[in-house]
Amino acid sequence: MNSPNRVRFFTTPGHPCTYITGREATTVFADPAYPKSPALYTALSRLGFRRSGTHIYRPECTNCNACIPVRVPVTRFRPRRIHRRVRATNRDLAFRVRPAQFEPRHFALYQRYLSARHRGGGMDDPSPGQYRDFLTSTWCDTLFFEYSLGAAVVAVSVIDRLTDALSCVYTFFDPAFEQRSLGTYAILHAVDVARGHGLEWLYLGYWIEDSPKMRYKAEFRPQERFVDGRWASAE
Repeated sequence: MNSPNRVRFFTTPGHPCTYITGREATTVFADPAYPKSPALYTALSRLGFRRSGTHIYRPECTNCNACIPVRVPVTRFRPRRIHRRVRATNRDLAFRVRPAQFEPRHFALYQRYLSARHRGGGMDDPSPGQYRDFLTSTWCDTLFFEYSLGAAVVAVSVIDRLTDALSCVYTFFDPAFEQRSLGTYAILHAVDVARGHGLEWLYLGYWIEDSPKMRYKAEFRPQERFVDGRWASAE
């Protein structure tokens, strides 16, 4: 059985931080050649790691600990008033679970989302291969949560299934429906799905206090944050 105690880890050279302008970042990756599995991914997620494509990684920057892993205990989560409004706004959406594979309409939605939200950031002209390499993996139990309004797909949330949790990889949506807060709605729905399957956690990735784009993650309470090598409650 593969174990995190047997995995070698490699640190990248310094590179410009994509979250905080002017800072240098370094990233730790689990050995790409080591056999991966949902069980190993679960164990490493408990240590603050995430998945990108086939890789499992964690920021580990000198003199900076701004990237804080966040997870929601799904049985204790209580929606706030704003969350109840978001749910009500999107009660007309249809939901389907789709396999983690390339679909042209999903890719077209992804292109529109990046063009509107990340123009000029190096992500706004993806190829189908880049799309697959980022969101899918040969070893991970990944699903695409698809949300539709009538015949139109308006949002897709990429979700990894762990042993005891769901992990939100990435969500993209139609910019024309931004007023629906579809990113928030996708998290709320993932909480419900995780709870319905008897899982303990929903991992939300990294939260950065000084990043306006990540401010929404702090709204999901109670939550736990991985700080100084342990998960601590942030009620």
